[in-house]
Amino acid sequence: MKVFIVHAHPEPQSFNGALTHYAKEVLIAAGHEVKISDLYQIEFNPVTGWHNYTTPENPSYFKQLREDLHASQVNGFAPDILAEIEKLEWCDVLIFQFPIAWFSMPAILKGWVDRVFVHGRIYGNGKFYDQGVFKGKKALLSLTTGSPENAYTENGFCGSIHTILYPIHHGILYFVGFDVLPPFIAYSAAHIGDEGRKAYLEAYKQRLLTINETSTIAYPPLMA
Repeated sequence: MKVFIVHAHPEPQSFNGALTHYAKEVLIAAGHEVKISDLYQIEFNPVTGWHNYTTPENPSYFKQLREDLHASQVNGFAPDILAEIEKLEWCDVLIFQFPIAWFSMPAILKGWVDRVFVHGRIYGNGKFYDQGVFKGKKALLSLTTGSPENAYTENGFCGSIHTILYPIHHGILYFVGFDVLPPFIAYSAAHIGDEGRKAYLEAYKQRLLTINETSTIAYPPLMA
């Protein structure tokens, strides 16, 4: 199994950092291959623009969908974007590792999606949802929260975690064809102590080693 982890936390010693480091250890020990894009470490630029391309089609007016399609046709993506696209195409499993930020993913990770999920190569021309480019691949969100689990229920003060994650699960990952796994969530990671964090690491190990046995989230097909 080939696993691509996109890591989005600025502090290497954070619990997000521990989860990514541990995932790499566990997966490699089990015989799997792992590639990691640590977005802060590589200073990934989340802002889209002309720098996405080496051979723009219309340099006088920026329209990303048009430029994405052209670059897909002529292999005209900038090296940093092409490197990320190739990791996506290489992997069997994609993992986003991040802390919840303003009820979503951190800006650097959303910017990564904006620049890397390119029209023409990653989606488009009828390739959406269960007919998407990455059909047959799996995706997993591994994330941390600042508040406890009961805050993320339907009646909790943050609302349902599943509602919060739906735009990422359905609108990003399933949209391009991934089979989306239930998320792994370390609630209140900064406040549970070392024993609590060790328990989460062990639970994450079990999730990683049973990816192929885990049922994915059921979404309606594109053509019902």
